[in-house]
Amino acid sequence: MADKTGRLFAIIDNLRRRRRPVTAEVLAGEQGVSVRTLYRDIQALIALGAPIEGEAGVGYVLRPGFFLPPLMFTAEELEALVLGARWVEGRQDGSLSRAAGLALAKIAAASPAELRQRIDESGLWPVNSRWRESNAPLLATVREAMRAEKVLHIDYADEHGKATERAIWPAALAYFEEKQIIAAWCLLRQDFRSFRIDRIAAARIGSEGFGRRRAVLMADWWRKNGFDADS
Repeated sequence: MADKTGRLFAIIDNLRRRRRPVTAEVLAGEQGVSVRTLYRDIQALIALGAPIEGEAGVGYVLRPGFFLPPLMFTAEELEALVLGARWVEGRQDGSLSRAAGLALAKIAAASPAELRQRIDESGLWPVNSRWRESNAPLLATVREAMRAEKVLHIDYADEHGKATERAIWPAALAYFEEKQIIAAWCLLRQDFRSFRIDRIAAARIGSEGFGRRRAVLMADWWRKNGFDADS
């Protein structure tokens, strides 16, 4: 019964991460069971109330809006969550750092006792270098502009120390060990540019919105840099 329960959760997870219908053959291959067993599992899930649409020979898809509490993790999934949260927690990024600790606590509170024990006993710890804590308010401002999709006005110094004023659409914020980089559309250059946080003297969020959605902006950035945005 335990194996079947785990398989049913895995099927839901597989359907949830796909946007298009997936065939029973593909799902069965991922679970290591026969197609006939997969059909029975799908029917069992539907009987339990899972909003799965589709039919044999066509494919299955999970209707949007279905929420499944993430209470069942494999050992590696749990280790990934713990390591990632601890890495962010040690980044000295103000509210984001605190949020990582709170998120890990919520995962532990919503998990069975066995999983809570695994979280407490996880031996994975990131080695955090010393970051400039003075960057924390600026990082929070950048993240706020990204969420709201608002223009960010910055006082920026180039590699030679020359000061300029820029208006940018921040698309992504990359966290390296010793620095943070904003990938953004620069309204002055009318092209994508990268801006180092440690070279920004001041920043404020404007009232103007992005000229296009941030998701579209990121897709354009990936294509410009030689990546397939759909991959």
